[in-house]
Amino acid sequence: MSETVSSVDLDAISAAADRLRVAAETGVPSAPVRDLIGRDDLAAAYAVQQRLAADRIASGARVVGRKIGLTSTAVQEQLGVDQPDFGILFDDMAYADGDTVPTASVLQPRVEAEVAFVLKDDLAEGPLDLGQVRGAIDYAVAALEICGSRVAGWDISFGDTVADNASAGAYVLGTERRTLDEVEPRDVAMTMSIDDEVVSTGTGAACLGDPLQAVVWLAQQAREFGVPLQAGQVILSGALGPMRPVAAGNTVTATITGLGTVTTTFSKESQR
Repeated sequence: MSETVSSVDLDAISAAADRLRVAAETGVPSAPVRDLIGRDDLAAAYAVQQRLAADRIASGARVVGRKIGLTSTAVQEQLGVDQPDFGILFDDMAYADGDTVPTASVLQPRVEAEVAFVLKDDLAEGPLDLGQVRGAIDYAVAALEICGSRVAGWDISFGDTVADNASAGAYVLGTERRTLDEVEPRDVAMTMSIDDEVVSTGTGAACLGDPLQAVVWLAQQAREFGVPLQAGQVILSGALGPMRPVAAGNTVTATITGLGTVTTTFSKESQR
């Protein structure tokens, strides 16, 4: 993607970033940004994402990892694309198992269950193939990703969600850490419930055929963008089943075979 030249001018990229920034700061979702940067201009969309990330870093936020989105064929077909996308995880997005997440901290929250990985080695050099990626992973852990959209009504094209940091909001990690000698991510099964009602099921194979292949894709893309994955970073590898909306007061629990459970509750206060 870094080799792709966008036809979108810098003023449009700046305007798109401003629109999404205001939505995040005010808690009022905005119109989509595809009128400014197009529906599928990846270079322009990632330029918006990088501009917003630079602003966050300048304000003191710290990058702690990445998330991979659009890993299911069904969602890719819905948005008319044939590849995933990625976003940046910041330190203030992280929650521990059992924590209460302020509902107002994520706009229009939706939750999905995933396998997360924590790296023990950088992924900056070499072939960045499956063998190298497996060897660079310290452990796998169950995770809930709380996706959020700064775009009103989740009315998103591929360009909208990429620009909006791949609709990243927050995430929760479980406590059962497993090496890849102890669990095979593509073979896991997942059940997610909201207030004890099962709302989503899936498998590791639903994530690009294998969550590890998703990380291979990400490692290659991150290096191409000049920001390779680093030891210690958290990687959210993509949904194992359908994403579901949540509301103030909901408790969400995911169970992933081999990785145990992960739970979070959304605060009853939904206003800022």
